[in-house]
Amino acid sequence: MNLAEYIDLQNVIIDPDVSTKARALQLAAATAGKFLAVPADAIFDALYKREKLGSTGMGEGVAIPHTRIPGITKTTGLLLRLKTPIDFESIDNLPVDIIFVLLTSEQEQSQNLNILACVARRLRSPKVLERMRAADGAQALYDCFIADT
Repeated sequence: MNLAEYIDLQNVIIDPDVSTKARALQLAAATAGKFLAVPADAIFDALYKREKLGSTGMGEGVAIPHTRIPGITKTTGLLLRLKTPIDFESIDNLPVDIIFVLLTSEQEQSQNLNILACVARRLRSPKVLERMRAADGAQALYDCFIADT
């Protein structure tokens, strides 16, 4: 699967100074709202509601918040590398510094699961995470994330 189909360089946020899970989700929602023509508060509310069901922190400093957004036609991702790791209530209780937000359309439900699985596999690789954490700038972070290996 080509992850570049679901994330643009403009959706890569590097080293924002956020201190909580809610602030990270608000930043992602505000960024996504600008290019999806969906109110940021609707995106944040959907992400926050999903987090209430159980944390999307998958361990090793990674979280993959995801939700369906009514009205969008294309599945879209945002990638954040935080300046300072935050508590995300992850399964391993480690703070999170790499967040991939997946906003999916209601029409592409089966494809959305495939995308989520692909992102999760990608972000489980210690080599990928090491390169992402060492990336110098948004372009380098983006390149690390979408690379085939």
